[in-house]
Amino acid sequence: MDFLNAVILGFVQGLTEFLPISSSAHLRILGEFLPGAKDPGAAFTAITQLGTETAVLVFFWRDITRIVSRWAKSLAGRVPRNDPDARMGWLIIIGSLPIIVLGLLFQDAIETTLRSLWIVAVMLIVFGVLLGIADYVGAKRRRLKDLTVPHGVIFGFAQALALIPGVSRSGGTITAGLFMGYERRAAARYSFLLAIPAVFGSGLYQVYKSIGEPSVYGPVETLVATVIAFVVGLVVIAFFMSYISRRSFLPFVIYRIVLGVVLIVLLSAGLIAA
Repeated sequence: MDFLNAVILGFVQGLTEFLPISSSAHLRILGEFLPGAKDPGAAFTAITQLGTETAVLVFFWRDITRIVSRWAKSLAGRVPRNDPDARMGWLIIIGSLPIIVLGLLFQDAIETTLRSLWIVAVMLIVFGVLLGIADYVGAKRRRLKDLTVPHGVIFGFAQALALIPGVSRSGGTITAGLFMGYERRAAARYSFLLAIPAVFGSGLYQVYKSIGEPSVYGPVETLVATVIAFVVGLVVIAFFMSYISRRSFLPFVIYRIVLGVVLIVLLSAGLIAA
């Protein structure tokens, strides 16, 4: 059953990572309903996210290699430091600092207290409402070429909020981008690029920590879930980037609120434990 559970969790991870509905919340909730009813854990979630972030590397490979190359050349003075791709490299580094610092400072709470389903439910609703407001009032005029260092820092702190299951990494950063007037596609693109250092750092750290330590799922099950997350995630990125070019985030807002309310009802009725 652990193998089957891992397959299901890997599919859900890939399906939800890039949508603004919180993959960590879905894995946390789903764990209560799978055979054995157990929280997959923060470590399992972080490791399977390596699969979805590898999908980001594949989908944005040309952009990523160009950014890394131009950034490296700017250090050697071979391209101007104000080159757009070189600037993007620095902005990704700067935007990654908040989640690295806060992730280390609050690691214990992230792996325990903040995984309470009551917190998950509230975050789903609150950040769903914020996403809806941001999508409605945002000017949607700025593009990535307009990204500044202060905006990069704000994006970074928005990403750090995703350490709390229910917020959503893409949802938090896209919401911040919309409030600052960025186009949907631009906010999503920077959100995905910004996640690469943090997710790979967190996932590899959890792989290191899991060596020789007991975990909810074994290495084979975790690897299978990670591979499935990669394949499904690659498809979802293509769909999502196409979708937001033409449509609003309203369906995701409604889904988050409904899921949060249903979760509160189940918790209040004692049908599941927090």
